[in-house]
Amino acid sequence: MTLLVMNACDDKLTELNENPNAVNPADGNANLLMPSVLGPTASSYLNLGLINMAGAMQQLQASGWGGSINYFEWDGSDWTSYYDNLRTNQLLIEVSRENGFAFHEGVGLVMRAFLFGQIADYWGDAPYSTALKGAEGELEFQYPAFDSQESIYMGVIADLEAASALFATGDDTFVDENADLYYAGDMEAWERFANSLLIRYWVRLSEKKASEAKSAVEAIVASGKYISRTSEDATMDYTGGADDQWPLIYDNEQSSTRYQSCKTFIDQLTASNDPRLSVWFDPVQVRWVQDTNISGFEDVMYIDGVESAIWPDWIDYQGSSATFTRKYNPNDVTFIDSEYVGVEPGILISEIQSYNGNPSPGQGRHNVHVSMMTSTFMDGHALPGDLLQSRLLSAAEMHFTLAEMALQGWNVGDAEEHYNAGIGSSLEVWGVADQYADFVAQVAFDGTVEQIITQKWVASFTSATEAWNDYKRTGFPVLSVGNGAPQPVPAVRFGYGGDELNNNTDNVNSAIDNLETTDYSGQLGKDSPYSKPWLLQGTGNPW
Repeated sequence: MTLLVMNACDDKLTELNENPNAVNPADGNANLLMPSVLGPTASSYLNLGLINMAGAMQQLQASGWGGSINYFEWDGSDWTSYYDNLRTNQLLIEVSRENGFAFHEGVGLVMRAFLFGQIADYWGDAPYSTALKGAEGELEFQYPAFDSQESIYMGVIADLEAASALFATGDDTFVDENADLYYAGDMEAWERFANSLLIRYWVRLSEKKASEAKSAVEAIVASGKYISRTSEDATMDYTGGADDQWPLIYDNEQSSTRYQSCKTFIDQLTASNDPRLSVWFDPVQVRWVQDTNISGFEDVMYIDGVESAIWPDWIDYQGSSATFTRKYNPNDVTFIDSEYVGVEPGILISEIQSYNGNPSPGQGRHNVHVSMMTSTFMDGHALPGDLLQSRLLSAAEMHFTLAEMALQGWNVGDAEEHYNAGIGSSLEVWGVADQYADFVAQVAFDGTVEQIITQKWVASFTSATEAWNDYKRTGFPVLSVGNGAPQPVPAVRFGYGGDELNNNTDNVNSAIDNLETTDYSGQLGKDSPYSKPWLLQGTGNPW
């Protein structure tokens, strides 16, 4: 009896000691894990490129709560969400290897490269080789050492090369197209994505590893297996569901209407008669009209030329065919009376709120004399297949990148052909491909890197993160910042977060020592958003 009871207890204890909430490689479902990595990663990339980086690259400015958008208040930035996604992704890789799922393992390797690549881009040195191992209990894994930015980039490249090889096998075992939010299980599309990311990162490294980068990119281009058409872009749709909506929503008080167009971007678009201007931005709701018969400016508004005491509500009058105007005397005051008006970058928040004579200035309030994003980008109800997507990598980016490298003498095709293809791809994405001939004549290729990067910057709208990386690498487009920011130039990195500084102090301090202070680092010293990580040291860029 005693032996039987002991054996029964032993069997029961074995069952109880299995964590019911843990997912082990032997029993995890790769098709359930995959979307839980792809979805948050794409959403995070969009949010950064649509808001903070759109501010840094002077596509947008904010009239309230704009410290991280207008003024680069990036010191102490937290990276928890990136490592959270990486932990889930690591389980996807382990499950896939345990079960021999080549496609899923390849996806996991691409996403590991994509996430760690961002960490290296934004911060510099970071936990890499000893990261994601905290559950193993060793002290070195709970407080991981930081790998160099260079080591992380080389790890990114190794993962992408391994992923590309897995996709090339064509082994589609256990593929569920519904689990793949980017390409619906298309292995060839994933191979192109992996190779295009290789091009992105090899070009990122081209100042440091010129010969390796050149030969690697030339080989990929020769294979033809990279993203070259808009139908091949790496994108994620939004479903319009309660938890899966485009992040900007019209709110006339204190929400998305605080995101206003930036003068730098508007000036570029208007000067070149860019057909994407009216896709992205509305004309000012109330336009200034010169009248030398009045003194100063009038407080009243005119609707179709008739004086009215009613100020238009941004939502109620959206899409109205009426013309709204105000009068001013240019001899007395200075206002911008253009159809499209952007806010100057980095000026004081009080100046932004009253910019161009805003009649109702306030924290985050709408300005009727400044261009806003069109309702397409602000209604919060994106549906599959429309313009509102998270775009992780595009044909436009690839063509502009290869145009630049062709100018450097790389054997990747003709620079002008790639430049024109980059413009055409972007116009196609935004639904104005029929205006290609007229527009390309406006911005005819002049054989300069500055022009290529400028058009690549324009094409990066809603995905400005890569434009920021190009700016750091090349110094283009040339940008200056107003007196609201601590320095007259854009910042180049995020500062390390408080969790690392407080709990992993020795390791993060070693990483900080590897940064190079600049004339703009200021009181924060080496861990400043204006200090240079390894990639920028010795390049003279972007300043």
